[in-house]
Amino acid sequence: MSDLFTPLTVGPLQLPNRVLMAPLTRCRAEPGHVPGPLMATYYQQRASAGLLIAEATMVMEGNSSFWHEPGIHSAAQVAGWRLTTDAVHAAGGRIVLQIWHGGRACHPLLNDGRQPVGPSPIAITGDEVHTPEGKQPYVVPRELADDELPAIVAGFRQATRNAIDAGFDGVEVHGANGYLLDAFLRDGSNRRQGPYGGPVANRARLLLEVLEAARAESPLVGLRISPLNGYNAMVDSDPIGLSAWLAQRLESTGLDYLHVMRGDFLGQQHGDVLTPIRAGFSGVLVGNMGYTAEEANATIAAGQLEAVAFGTPFLANPDLPERLRRGAPLQSPDPATYYSPGPAGYTDYPFLESA
Repeated sequence: MSDLFTPLTVGPLQLPNRVLMAPLTRCRAEPGHVPGPLMATYYQQRASAGLLIAEATMVMEGNSSFWHEPGIHSAAQVAGWRLTTDAVHAAGGRIVLQIWHGGRACHPLLNDGRQPVGPSPIAITGDEVHTPEGKQPYVVPRELADDELPAIVAGFRQATRNAIDAGFDGVEVHGANGYLLDAFLRDGSNRRQGPYGGPVANRARLLLEVLEAARAESPLVGLRISPLNGYNAMVDSDPIGLSAWLAQRLESTGLDYLHVMRGDFLGQQHGDVLTPIRAGFSGVLVGNMGYTAEEANATIAAGQLEAVAFGTPFLANPDLPERLRRGAPLQSPDPATYYSPGPAGYTDYPFLESA
């Protein structure tokens, strides 16, 4: 039977274990959204993961929603990311880039006054965004016209090409957490008519077009989805049906892995999305959100998942796979440093031998 420490083939990659590092936004990019040496150190420290999934990275200029997040749309950003991929590969690791458009989660104060865009003019509620002028309410996005969407797809395609040029082993398309592709996918945020609104096949059209574009440029393409997650004021009227339909549709796309956030950060929406997804998708299925090593091993052994992506545990445990293998204690991260600048709470957590 397989467990977290059984090797796994994902696309062209051979993973030595199934302990994946989930994408974790840390806001450590340098001016111009350029990744620097500090980010390279952070990812190199965690290179023992079966696969590193680097943080949400802007595919197009002018779509910032985290202030200091990285991009992959300029030559300087490509060169900056090369520091990370070279460092990870030198340490024997494997790394893909999560490519992302913030959609309605962007804010004018982060983007030279530009209004964010989305499938429908519906603002995020119940939260605020960090800006240079302090926390601010989200604004109503401008509804994208149908004839603007090919440029979005082209932006993802160019970003994929840039990621490969930067040395990444592949890309993960960010289709989760209320950002642009997820906002089109779920009917709580997509109220438009026409070819990209209404029934699920239309709402999924943009996501599927992006996956096809990424596949044309990358030897490995994954996708992350979050059918239940209420973060960024997201909801769908039928998350189970959406999950089942999407899994069956993705079966024929050549997707190298499907990464599923199984729950809701806010604890408001409940249900089992993994069972219908497993029934419809026979490829590499990665689970995420709240797994212990014991549950992960049992779920992999039962064939319900092929791997598990760990997020928060990787923050304070750069050697997480070895700690899980030994049953060693896990260090706790400091939430105050999740998005703060500098190495504190980022690259200063000790490894087992030095703890």
